[in-house]
Amino acid sequence: MAEALIVSSDAAATPLRLIRTSDFEAFASELSEAERSWIRRAQFAAKSGEFAWLPGADGHPAELVAGWDGGDDLASLGGLPTRIPEGVYELKTEVSDLQLLGWALGSYQFVRYRERDRAPAQLLIPARNDADLVANMDAATTLVRDLINIPAGDMLPSHLADEAIQVADANQANCRVLVGEQLLEGGFDAIHAVGRAAADAPRLIDITWGDPDHPLIVLVGKGVCFDSGGLDIKPAASMRLMKKDMGGAANALGLAQLIMASNLPVRLRVLIAAVENAVGANAYRPGDVVPTYKGISVEIDNTDAEGRMVMCDCLALGAEDEPALMVDFATLTGSARSAVGAEIAAMFCNDDEVAAGLSAHGDRWDDPVWRLPLHKPYAYLLDSKVADTVNSASSPFAGSITAALFLEKFVGSAPWVHFDIMAFNTRPRPGRPEGAEAMAIRAVFGYLQERFGG
Repeated sequence: MAEALIVSSDAAATPLRLIRTSDFEAFASELSEAERSWIRRAQFAAKSGEFAWLPGADGHPAELVAGWDGGDDLASLGGLPTRIPEGVYELKTEVSDLQLLGWALGSYQFVRYRERDRAPAQLLIPARNDADLVANMDAATTLVRDLINIPAGDMLPSHLADEAIQVADANQANCRVLVGEQLLEGGFDAIHAVGRAAADAPRLIDITWGDPDHPLIVLVGKGVCFDSGGLDIKPAASMRLMKKDMGGAANALGLAQLIMASNLPVRLRVLIAAVENAVGANAYRPGDVVPTYKGISVEIDNTDAEGRMVMCDCLALGAEDEPALMVDFATLTGSARSAVGAEIAAMFCNDDEVAAGLSAHGDRWDDPVWRLPLHKPYAYLLDSKVADTVNSASSPFAGSITAALFLEKFVGSAPWVHFDIMAFNTRPRPGRPEGAEAMAIRAVFGYLQERFGG
């Protein structure tokens, strides 16, 4: 159970009540003069993010009231755990599981290299809420955030593989890892090409879990543990946050953990290419032609379009067993950020019903996704004169679409969803601290839960 959410406590719990902004006047009219004086001093008007104390009969603080805009979202409670005094609180307002999750996610602090600023306030979980679901979602998000926040020096491909093995072991799953030259023996030349210049060898992580008779779900994650850009090297400003370029792998692992912990009746396979895109004498070059697992030859237009190269081998492998659904996560393009910003997951999908379901669950779980088109006429931008395709279009237009069209070449007929994500909060928001972030995993989990049961 999350540290900030508890099922019981020996300490006396402080009452906590949410006050809708629209109900403030009615709420204030029922207070005593002493209570109104307290909320005036706190400048409390029940706006989202505001809170105030109400006195007890002895004149000391006895109840906390917090402003609420009436929405069912992470922000309802997400801003409170690190702003109100430490202690144990008990809700006097019914809240949803999503709102309760907001409290847990708002308490997150990355403390690997420093002591935390303070302990979060703790909240008793109401009996009516699904404590297991909230705890599993919180644990999955914490895993994602921690993996991405760890700097690249401590999250190399070998470290990421170790983390994946731990997730697999904790859930009685199988995990196989191909390393270095083993990739060439298995036909995963694209993964090897991108990662071969790094001191830490490239890897393919392959996790399997569940009953083989259940519907197969394949998750694919981009695990570029650091992206210098390769020989097409990035400028310093663009390289600063490239520890997060394994955010797709982190999200795939977080979702996998959530699925396994919830015991969804599916057969799960997780495929992650873990590499560092480094500069070296043996780095792959612009103009090189790289074979892939599917047999499609790829001319390298830009070595900084490495994510789609490592993912194409994983997608082709995952599609072989004709899954009921294949979902990939990747911090793939700046174009997606230009299209939808840093706070929405750009979604590409080859199945309208799946896309609609994911959008609905994104709304349900405050996990926004926005579908962009797989516009087939743009495929001409990936034409090559010396190979089957180029890895990156030379045009500055529709970069996220052409990247998705490149990936689609390796999917075959499998129902497939591609999320192009930021995996990082560029500003703090209630329930969403600045730094690494899980994106689209609640939307996908909600969809899988509805479709396959559990």
